[in-house]
Amino acid sequence: MIRSFAILLAFVAGTALPATASARGLPLIRDAEIERAIRAYSAPVFATIGFGADDVRVHIVNNRRLNAFVAGGRHIFVNTGLLQEAEDAAMVIGVLAHEAGHIAGQHLTQLRSALREAQIKQILTFILAAGAGVASGDGQAAGAVASLGSSIVHGTLYRFTRSMENEADAFALATLDRMGVSAGGLATLMERLISQEALLGSLQDPYLRTHPLTRERLSRIRHHMRRSPHTAKPTPAPFPRMHARVRAKLTGFLSPPGTVIARYEGKDSAPEARYALAIAYHRAGRLDSALSTIDGLIREAPRDAFFHELKGQILLERGLARRASQAYATAVGLAPREALIRSAYAHALLQTGERDRVQTALRHLVDATARDKTFATGWRLRAVAHGRLEQFGESAAALAEYYLLLGDPAQVRLQVRRAERLLKPGSPGWRRIQDIKGSRLNAGPGRR
Repeated sequence: MIRSFAILLAFVAGTALPATASARGLPLIRDAEIERAIRAYSAPVFATIGFGADDVRVHIVNNRRLNAFVAGGRHIFVNTGLLQEAEDAAMVIGVLAHEAGHIAGQHLTQLRSALREAQIKQILTFILAAGAGVASGDGQAAGAVASLGSSIVHGTLYRFTRSMENEADAFALATLDRMGVSAGGLATLMERLISQEALLGSLQDPYLRTHPLTRERLSRIRHHMRRSPHTAKPTPAPFPRMHARVRAKLTGFLSPPGTVIARYEGKDSAPEARYALAIAYHRAGRLDSALSTIDGLIREAPRDAFFHELKGQILLERGLARRASQAYATAVGLAPREALIRSAYAHALLQTGERDRVQTALRHLVDATARDKTFATGWRLRAVAHGRLEQFGESAAALAEYYLLLGDPAQVRLQVRRAERLLKPGSPGWRRIQDIKGSRLNAGPGRR
């Protein structure tokens, strides 16, 4: 259970999560700018454990709670609530370092092993409970033994997670020192968690918690800060500017538009404030205000790919596909490695309804899905482009990839059968279909 008062280590006792966790029901957010910022924060963190930027996947969860967690091996999930609450990038970097500590310590693997052992003990106690009930005819005796089995599992969970959280905190503090980043952000986070923890009530049994008491963790962080030479250092550039943009973008898209407009309109001329305003105007249906605001930002920073991307989004979502494609084309030229922007550009090209633009759209979608194989929308758009060009086998193969990411095995099988009938045996698309059949689908329906 996710709790608002603690950074949660997710305990996945079964199979690892896929690269996209939408199949697990998490409301994930994909955004090129926010993901670029997270990559910048996390790359030096992951380097300390010998991992490259692509070895650990960071996902953004649309959830207001102050939370982050690890699941499925090398997958870190960060809530939008944490990103918005953090005034400084150092807080987010500290959290990422903490979660990287769980990965470095292989804590999920250790916990799964410990829980399996505890569950075996619990099963044995249930057998004893049944025997006690039959032998004595006393249901209370059976219940007491069964309760003991449950406490074994809870005790194992608490003992292991307490130790793991301590290890992850120690790893985070050492990592921050190596990066030259203050641990003050982590301390601020703990202070806020303490205030939230108090609101949850004092009747909670501490042994049912999956983390050490936050006050103990804060005490250790403060002790580290007294000895660290980096405590008083400002957060290194360009992290502060990047984080201000992340927060502005999330505020614009996730807060009520009226609230954002009332907060910033005529009151704050900072680029981040106007960025949030442009988004809020768009969401409020004020197209002219949205365009004039984003155009003003583009005049000040004409080489900012993400300003052009937002203009493209505003225009596309208002049905102005041709103008949107022009804005997206500029964004792609400024940020050619961003798969999500390429996919959006292709979407705008497809929405124009002009056949001569379909081939261009497909070229960008092939590039985008090669760069980011986990972006489901890119595969769906690619299927549309192939279909319009009457490449029906390739369209079915792209849909198989799409439904694979959505966790829909029945649809995957359907598209695989279609692709096999239509694709030339031995072609790259046909070989990929064989890979899907041989690996992912053998798990059977419902396996994600």
